[in-house]
Amino acid sequence: MVGGWLLLLALLCATVWAQFDSTLDQHWDLWKKTYQKSYKNQAEELGRRALWEKNLKQINIHNLEASMGLHTYTMAVNHMSDLTKEEMLRIYAPLASQKDFKMTPTPLQETDVDVPDTVDWRESGLVTSVKDQGSCGSCWAFSTAGALEGLLAKTTGKLVDLSPQNLVDCSGKYGTQGCNGGWPHHALQYVIDNQGIDSEASYSYKGKDGSCRYYPASRAANCSAYYYVDKDELSLKQAVATIGPIVIVLDASDIFNYESGVYYNPSCGRLTNHAMLLIGYGTDDTSGLDYWLIKNTWDERWGERGYIRMARNKDQMCGISMYAVYPL
Repeated sequence: MVGGWLLLLALLCATVWAQFDSTLDQHWDLWKKTYQKSYKNQAEELGRRALWEKNLKQINIHNLEASMGLHTYTMAVNHMSDLTKEEMLRIYAPLASQKDFKMTPTPLQETDVDVPDTVDWRESGLVTSVKDQGSCGSCWAFSTAGALEGLLAKTTGKLVDLSPQNLVDCSGKYGTQGCNGGWPHHALQYVIDNQGIDSEASYSYKGKDGSCRYYPASRAANCSAYYYVDKDELSLKQAVATIGPIVIVLDASDIFNYESGVYYNPSCGRLTNHAMLLIGYGTDDTSGLDYWLIKNTWDERWGERGYIRMARNKDQMCGISMYAVYPL
């Protein structure tokens, strides 16, 4: 009887495999090797292969349209390409909108200051290398750490990697939920009350929830307050130009397969589901589009070496300026 079931299972698997594009077999194996993918059993691999081919088809169609001038950005497969969109959101962009959340903006003191046409805080040594949050929804911790890193570098001239894991493990009572998401202003309040955050070197990233191991002697940075930016792109431009890297939260629902170019997608929503670090802005020479320069936490192999250029002055693309906060 058992042998009969195994034979039936083998026949079913063979039937499913036959429905795949055999010309992609080598590419599927290469993709699995590149991103170190392994599956528990053949049934799981069959399901993931089907999703991968579906995503690949959508990417190829988009890039064909981009080659004809219908899009301003290209797409590519990456480590998320064997997932459903729902899985991508749950794992990599898990922030849940707070219905009762009221943000009181703090107007900048220099409201009429002249700002440059282009800003890239990497050139001033205020931005650390791109990180990989893994399967932990800790984007909020990385973006918060990134804003503090910029503040520290601008204040002291020293660029130090700070510990997102410190925030994941220790800021729960402030409203964060570790790998299930959190809001940057809650993390900043923890740093203020805790009087510091440890360095990455002393409190390394594990990519999973853990018990708090903050060690005061390893404190690498602190802040005394945080402020919000008014919900318009002009204020956001002024803030990032005069202050430094700014924490933002936007709708990442349709950027998972982004590869390069200026991301302009009029259908992008306004959900606040993913925290990122805004480090500058500029204008693209090819398309003529103004853009925001944003650091992500999905590894350097995603996007433009871990960054995305998102359309600026296009009706708050993906809710770009709906939530922005910075430490002082």
